[in-house]
Amino acid sequence: MRLQFDYQRYIDVVDGWIADRPKRVILAFLLLSGVLALGLGQSSTESGTSQFVDDVPAADALEEVNDNFERVTFERSEGTTQLIQSNRNVLAKPALLRMLRAQHRLSRNPELQVESSTSVARAVARTLDPEATTYEAQIRAVEGATPAEIDRAVQTAVERTPGLRASLSNDFNAQSASASATIGVVRHSLRDDTDGGPGSSGSSPLTDIQQHAVFVVDSVGGDITVFGSGLTSEEFSSVIGDSLRLVVPAAAGLILFFLAFAYRDPVDLLLGVVSLAMAMLWTFGFMGLTGIAFSQLLIAVPPLLLAVGIDFGIHAINRYREERVQGTAIAASMRTTTDQLLVAFAIVTGTTVIGFGANLSSTLGSIRDFGLVAAIGIVFTFLIFGIFLPAAKVYADGLRERWGVPAFGSRPLGAEDSLLGAVLPVGIQIARVAPKLFLVVILLSTAWLGHYGAGVDSRFTQDDFLPPEDNPAYLEYLPQELQPRDYTVAETTNFLEARFQTGEEDTTTVYVEGSLTNDGALESMWRAGDDPPDSFVADGGHARETSIVTVIRSYAERNPEFARLVARNDRNTNGIPDDNLVVIYDALLDSPARERALNYITDSYTAARVEYAVEADATQDAVTDDTRAVADRFRVEATATGGVVVLKAVSDVIGESAFVSLVYALAGTGVFLVVAYTVLEGRPSLGVVNLLPIAVTVAGIAATMRYLDIPFNVLTGTILSIGIGLGVDYSAHMVHRFSEEYDGEDVFAALVAAVRGTGGALTGSMLTTVTGIGVLVIAITPVLGQFGVLTGATVLYSYLASVVVLPPALVVWAQVVDGDEALQQGESTPAGERADDGATAARRQ
Repeated sequence: MRLQFDYQRYIDVVDGWIADRPKRVILAFLLLSGVLALGLGQSSTESGTSQFVDDVPAADALEEVNDNFERVTFERSEGTTQLIQSNRNVLAKPALLRMLRAQHRLSRNPELQVESSTSVARAVARTLDPEATTYEAQIRAVEGATPAEIDRAVQTAVERTPGLRASLSNDFNAQSASASATIGVVRHSLRDDTDGGPGSSGSSPLTDIQQHAVFVVDSVGGDITVFGSGLTSEEFSSVIGDSLRLVVPAAAGLILFFLAFAYRDPVDLLLGVVSLAMAMLWTFGFMGLTGIAFSQLLIAVPPLLLAVGIDFGIHAINRYREERVQGTAIAASMRTTTDQLLVAFAIVTGTTVIGFGANLSSTLGSIRDFGLVAAIGIVFTFLIFGIFLPAAKVYADGLRERWGVPAFGSRPLGAEDSLLGAVLPVGIQIARVAPKLFLVVILLSTAWLGHYGAGVDSRFTQDDFLPPEDNPAYLEYLPQELQPRDYTVAETTNFLEARFQTGEEDTTTVYVEGSLTNDGALESMWRAGDDPPDSFVADGGHARETSIVTVIRSYAERNPEFARLVARNDRNTNGIPDDNLVVIYDALLDSPARERALNYITDSYTAARVEYAVEADATQDAVTDDTRAVADRFRVEATATGGVVVLKAVSDVIGESAFVSLVYALAGTGVFLVVAYTVLEGRPSLGVVNLLPIAVTVAGIAATMRYLDIPFNVLTGTILSIGIGLGVDYSAHMVHRFSEEYDGEDVFAALVAAVRGTGGALTGSMLTTVTGIGVLVIAITPVLGQFGVLTGATVLYSYLASVVVLPPALVVWAQVVDGDEALQQGESTPAGERADDGATAARRQ
């Protein structure tokens, strides 16, 4: 005896409102739209990498470092602007003068809040004239020097000034005093209420400062590029708008084209488009009212809602037309349609919500927001396309009949005498010939694809969010208003990596906590950098580091009295004090070096940071592993952190989230489908069959990612749960239609009716969604292009699995559940002759 829940009376209530009171339903939905529209425009925006580092331990450590120490070192950070100069020889007199004049003009502008500046040009000028402390004096010193004097000053400055060599390109030649590139640093004194930094959303005051600095530096002429976190943040923000401006018109055009093909009626097309717009309005209105910020990750939500909404809309109209072509009245046709599709839509919605909701298990807040917004959006889509669209269709067709307006394309997609109708039953033909053999091949192939796809890498870098160095050539043929701006950050970062041994981002940090006043504490800290790992830049067998030790050594070189204090407490005469460290620290903090010292040790002497330079071409994995290994050398508590380590930690969390959400989504979807088909049809095993196309889709997507070398990142990390959500969307329609048609006696007749009826709608939905979402491949942001490719592939795989793989699986299922009798009638009767036998079977309840 099969357990079955009598859900029909609840469906009848909804049917009554849709078929008998459509105007009230339409009015209710319009009122709800008005309420949710109040939330439009209230969402803030987030961009860059900072939105993904919440709740990551390495990021928490880095935040603590930034809270404890004012960062003024040579790296992209709040309050710092880089002046990148490139020339045949940036150490020749004309180039040195251009750098000095650029820094002079920046310092004179009060709006730029310049606190200090450093450059090779200033060091050379002070070497030529030690009394030249002002820009004017330094410019005069360089102007009055001969080329030979400048060459000697360059050699002397590089030898005497710690860290100056790092600001010169790899091709620096000390003997000829020449280099092709150099970097000057300008530090800004920002107000306490300012915010900004790498990966911020463009609201940093450095954005305006550095854009103004570009204008000032350009007035000098020549070869200097302004670079910094403010300009990077501005590009992070503007790339979203440029991508949407490029993608949305193309996607809208393709979607409208294929919707016109699927609907073939202007009224139905209008209803479908209005419903899609309403789903977007509800979702983004909900975000605004609940205060969820719009991030780059949430750009994925509109394509997902389009995918499900297009599918629901085409199914609803197509199923309604199946009834209308038989002469059934408007209200009765819609009752039959909603009787069947509301259940199918509910199954799809439930499983899709589970698939997207599985992302709530992530430890990254941005991925949790994506899961919540996508799940809520799918529920809204279900309500709009399951209730509003049918009611609007009933009302529109009623007006048509009264006003005598003709219908245009009224035939359902996939009709038997159409080309599509002839192609769709390919899965049924396989099921007739060798269903078990085909199923074994599919299962083995799926297992192999899953094994191959398990090797997908996970990566997380700022480059994922930035446009390429050169825009594709085809963009030049677009209208001017659609063409993206010229971006510079990628070009500049590539230049830095190519020309400098360590770029501005190429540092890693160890955060040290504990008593730093014990004898030997500084010696222990220094020894941690001995014999550095391969990814670290080495100077004479020791890691190139910046720490409180280097600050002490640097100040001792300039102050004889402090040098004598250090020497009295230095047991091995290596310039690192061993004893009376409190006295050393107190003297340092009472000196002009106080500000510099507090960048690397707290005034309580209980925490410090040590920065190590790393090779520009070192991988995230290598830098992270090596930083952790060095941190383990410290005698006190030490934590590996810094930008590279944080990005690697986030990539690890993304990979873990992808796996965990996949497990939750598969388990939740499986349980939901088994329970759903137990309650609705009394056949729990149908839920298991429904999982096969989903497994094929997920395995295929993972294998595609590895083959195309697309890693798990903040956007593609959600693709597996998306594959489950969209995979269920296609397979659930097919399985539910089959269950409505199948009476336990002729499995092939039920399959023909399901494949030709539902398969036609699936085809229209697939073509529209693949082209509409696949157009993301032309987005300026690389991560969006990858997402477009994978989502389009997901929809295509889901469609093929539902149309080709599912029929043989259902035949095997019927044979197992109902015996060989289920196959006998189908074997003796041509599929075409029985295609219509199931047309009315859906109304047998």
